[in-house]
Amino acid sequence: MARLARLCIPGQPHLVQQRGHNGQPVFIDEADTQGFLRMLADAAKASGVAIHAYGLAAGEVHLLATPATADSLSRLMQTLGRQHGLAFNRRHGRSGSLWDGRFRAVPIDGERHLLAAMRYVESAVPDLRASSAAHHLGQATDPAVSDHPLYWALGNTPFDREMKYRTWFEQGSSSVEADRFRRAVAQGWPLGEASFIDNLSQVTSRRLAARPRGRPPKAPA
Repeated sequence: MARLARLCIPGQPHLVQQRGHNGQPVFIDEADTQGFLRMLADAAKASGVAIHAYGLAAGEVHLLATPATADSLSRLMQTLGRQHGLAFNRRHGRSGSLWDGRFRAVPIDGERHLLAAMRYVESAVPDLRASSAAHHLGQATDPAVSDHPLYWALGNTPFDREMKYRTWFEQGSSSVEADRFRRAVAQGWPLGEASFIDNLSQVTSRRLAARPRGRPPKAPA
């Protein structure tokens, strides 16, 4: 069966994930992490991608991002994959592919899921220095991050936004919520209500949901 094309909808937030080859680490030390973040800030700007949140686990990258064009995410991830792969191999004396095939990306309904997706991405790693949580909690200013309007809507001042997001972030993702995001990324189907899926169907011809299992019902005689 042919593999479905990756779905990338301009102007919609997407959950993005890229893993290391065979589960191997893609970040070993602080230099790896900080080098990747510098690349991320530059590549996102050049590719036309707004990064709303990120989490850099040892063996994978999580992003919440909005692309400006249909190929923006691909250009971003290709640039990051090439640049970080070369730098990582050079620093750690290795060769070969660093990444596990294609990256995964899925659009989400921002109105319903954006803040929860931010929390999910940022809580993927325990070290705040390896995520955008420090930026949203007022502990740092991160040049890689472009705040989404729904984050700004949390308060009229930076202090208000940071305090409200801190309360939200510290509640943590429930197991149900986290599993919903994991399954969406793994399966590649958009995450949102029927109206959101209907709106997406107006801008893409790609199938947006899994077909029902089993044989189709027979037509009446």
